[in-house]
Amino acid sequence: MNRTELADLIRNGEPSGVEFERDDVHPDKLAKDVAALLNFEGGHVLLGVEKDGTVTGLTRPVDKAEEWVMQVAGNNLQPACIPFWETIDWGAGRIVGIITLSSDAPDKPYKAKRGSAWVTQMRVGTTTRDATKEEEARLYMQAGTLQYDRKPVPGGSLDDFDMRRLVNYFRDVRQQSCPSIEPPESPAYAVSRAAWTRQLINTELMHESNGRVVPGVGGVLLFGKNPKRWLPQSGITAVAYLGREKDYSARERASLRGAVVSLFPPAGTDQGLPAAGGSSAIAQAVDAGVIEQAMSFVRRNMAVVAEIDAGGRRQERWEYPLEAVREAIVNAVAHRDYTITVMDIELSLYEDRLEVISPGRLPNTVTVDKMRAGYRASRNELVKEVLRDYRYIEATGLGVPRKIIEGMRAHNGTEPDLVEEDARFIVRLWKRGGHAVA
Repeated sequence: MNRTELADLIRNGEPSGVEFERDDVHPDKLAKDVAALLNFEGGHVLLGVEKDGTVTGLTRPVDKAEEWVMQVAGNNLQPACIPFWETIDWGAGRIVGIITLSSDAPDKPYKAKRGSAWVTQMRVGTTTRDATKEEEARLYMQAGTLQYDRKPVPGGSLDDFDMRRLVNYFRDVRQQSCPSIEPPESPAYAVSRAAWTRQLINTELMHESNGRVVPGVGGVLLFGKNPKRWLPQSGITAVAYLGREKDYSARERASLRGAVVSLFPPAGTDQGLPAAGGSSAIAQAVDAGVIEQAMSFVRRNMAVVAEIDAGGRRQERWEYPLEAVREAIVNAVAHRDYTITVMDIELSLYEDRLEVISPGRLPNTVTVDKMRAGYRASRNELVKEVLRDYRYIEATGLGVPRKIIEGMRAHNGTEPDLVEEDARFIVRLWKRGGHAVA
């Protein structure tokens, strides 16, 4: 950093990524600042700058100031970190110490020492505060140390699973043996339940928690009788608007609920599972899951357009390629942040575009550029793997570049938008005449 850059930081006050402090600040307060910025998107702590932006400079020798900063980062922060330290001569004997914190700190959440306790800190606007349990969970997920879909669902039981879907999954999708389902009056009922419990523990759809065996978040999402009871954020809110903006008037509004995966007829029947679990899945499903409900909603509200091909033949096709739409919906279900409990996935059709909005920032080290290149990373590994079993997700991880980006270019020459903003991720598909490929 040079003097001009420092002057710009000071002139702009204390936005989300900058904190002003005297160098006689208490070590716990400095640790709190550092932890909050590491848990945010990185930033700078400027030592020797007053809250009003007045530069007073360090009060201790530069080498002692650096040593003190490193001691705080090592002793008052958990896990310890080694920040980048530099100084700039402001003139008139005033030296500003600059602590620079990385935007991709790998060991989130960072906790600051408070007495004998360690407390996770969050940067919210220009203030620093203690993190809520949900915010702390999201930080663990960003670091890849917590898979939320493996979290136990307290109060749940084997009875919360749709056993038809479980049999369908193990017997017909995975093509492996599974326990029988016995009625309560059967002498084998208890044995059957015990066998199913073992099967679900071994496949991480259930977990032992506080002496009880309960479903996991992923198990309830995928195979639950009523996921909404335990996970109010588990559905999709779908709206087909008449114009190009959100409006009270709409062609259709739907609240899509239920298990993520569909119930299919047994393998080997005329209406059995599709060979590739692909776009024909809705026609095959006995009981549509949330993904296929969403696809059905899109079909009901998407026009079929007629075009003349190069040979002069009339061709009819959907306004958007079904594979691209399905990929956007599946990605939202598989990778959304389920710790955000007040928000469904949003599926919106407008006059000129289709949008799928997934709550939460992109997981782990994912960026939009990496997604375009086919980068593979997951926030909900268990959900992703089960959806892969149903062939909703490609093993190659190239669904976004192939099905969405290349698919839209081939379909109507438009460039889809992939946008991360305001703690949400948006996939936006355009009709012909929208964002054309250059």
